[in-house]
Amino acid sequence: MSYQALAKDIIKNVGGEENVSSLVHCATRLRFTLKDANKANKQALEGLDGVLSVVQGGGQYQVVIGSHVSDVFKEITDSANIGSNANSSNESKGSITSQVFDVISRSFSPLLGALAGAGMLKALLTVLTMVGWLSAESGTYLILAAAGNAVFFFLPIFLGITLAIRLGANAYVGGAIGAALLEPNLTGLIEGGASSFLGIPAIIVDYSSTVFPVFIAVCMYAVFEKMIKKVIHKDLQMFLVPMLSLIVIVPLTVLIFGPFGVYVGNAIGGAISFLAERSGLLTGAVMGAGWTFLTLLGLHWGVVPIIIQNLGAGGDPLSSMLSGAVFAQIGVAVGFILRAKDKKLKALAVSTMLPGALAGVTEPILYGLILRYRKTLIYVIGAGAIGGAINGAFGSKAMVFAFPSFLSIPAFSPMVQHAVGVLTAFLLALIVTAVFGFETKAKQEQQTDSVAAGEPLVGTKQLTKKENVVSPISGEVKALSDVNDAAFSSEALGKGIAIEPSVGEVVSPVDGVISAVFPTGHAIGITSNDGAEILIHIGINTVQLNGKHFTPLVKQGDTVKQGDHLVNFELEKIKEAGFEVTTPVIITNTDRYLEIVEADKKSVQANENLLTLVV
Repeated sequence: MSYQALAKDIIKNVGGEENVSSLVHCATRLRFTLKDANKANKQALEGLDGVLSVVQGGGQYQVVIGSHVSDVFKEITDSANIGSNANSSNESKGSITSQVFDVISRSFSPLLGALAGAGMLKALLTVLTMVGWLSAESGTYLILAAAGNAVFFFLPIFLGITLAIRLGANAYVGGAIGAALLEPNLTGLIEGGASSFLGIPAIIVDYSSTVFPVFIAVCMYAVFEKMIKKVIHKDLQMFLVPMLSLIVIVPLTVLIFGPFGVYVGNAIGGAISFLAERSGLLTGAVMGAGWTFLTLLGLHWGVVPIIIQNLGAGGDPLSSMLSGAVFAQIGVAVGFILRAKDKKLKALAVSTMLPGALAGVTEPILYGLILRYRKTLIYVIGAGAIGGAINGAFGSKAMVFAFPSFLSIPAFSPMVQHAVGVLTAFLLALIVTAVFGFETKAKQEQQTDSVAAGEPLVGTKQLTKKENVVSPISGEVKALSDVNDAAFSSEALGKGIAIEPSVGEVVSPVDGVISAVFPTGHAIGITSNDGAEILIHIGINTVQLNGKHFTPLVKQGDTVKQGDHLVNFELEKIKEAGFEVTTPVIITNTDRYLEIVEADKKSVQANENLLTLVV
């Protein structure tokens, strides 16, 4: 896969870089904020090889890539004038709810790796001390514990920075506000109980590992900074704006925002605990069944602050409950591995299962398998609800922040009971998928195979329509993935097949109209009478020959019949010039078709069947 080509196609289909207000990424998604979402071409994006799905949620246009998202993000930011902090007055604001989710997701996205890595380190330390390989009093343990605890203890600082960036304020002043809540002069007042500021009573609490206090404080700071910038001369803003912000916001946080944020966090945590105590079974079932939908919509970020707040209070039951959904998704992927006969589908299941099983990243399973075979969504809901209900009934909690996976099981307590719940969800989803199969799409694939073999579709009312594309050239057949050009091998231009020509003659593969003849004669486009858009590209990088050794026989707009001569080319002379003559035959409007079936041939003659397009 060419990340560079994919990046260009994504930018083109979100409406161009001028339509992008900002872009960030999380573990699996490119999260665009678009000025006008109507300019984006969702169908074209979902048709790109390398894009699993497109979701609109939380005020963002989310392009789901999978585990390679960071590579694609880098190519986009390197090639396009798009910044993660970009903002625009023309940006569509959306609803209040969308804006809240947008702020939360963009504040936590940059911290995702650090939070997950530190959480897994703490889980590892738990295992090492449990089996007696490491003493909790040893220097080794304490040094590693410092590495695992740091991001959580100093979370107000990190959130102050990322939140200020999202709100367009000075990131380091935002970080300084968070740091002030952890500064020894302030924390030293905790032992005294109550204190005062300018005679106003102040309740000093422990802000380490908290979320809501710094969220409120930095939001207020962003508003305050914009206000005072309007009245302070530009030459004085560099030092005066930060100074006044700290003078005003930090005391207000200690007096009002901080205690209020703590109370909000405690109230939410208390409500969850109340529900879990009243009926952990029911609460767990709801979380286990519903988490998949929150993830699909990209709204799961809204739960993260609550999870972290609960962890700071001694443990989070939500993480254990929602683990049922995660393990159910992993179970479905393993079920695909056991049941699927198609090698490509089996390989896809393996590649999506591993990130889920080892790291808890299940979006590739959701978009690559479950949404494609929607019958399995029922399996995930049922198994996830049962697993979540078991964990809820046992009162299992996460003790550190970690994505639910096989490796993170030690991060939960009681560990054995948690393992029972998640493994139940995993095995149920696996067994049901392996026994009852996928969705009716599996039947469609069987029908597609019959179409390719020229067999009638028995028992259907012509629900599918096919179009045959014959070979425009004689030679050896190659898979498109074997072509020595990323734009073709990645299927960025569309699906198709390639031919290693044995003669220098190209004929029309369909009845239709010539849509394009490149001035150099090395490529030609045809639109069939049935709507297929076909590109025949003679050789790799042969555009550099500037038309030498190519003789086009048609021009743009000509009507042609199948078998009509289109181009002659001097095969051996092109080879002598140092160019490969591999000729891709591409269906450039691939997204129009349910399936593009390649003929099962090692060699082909011109006018023999090459591709079957199924609508």
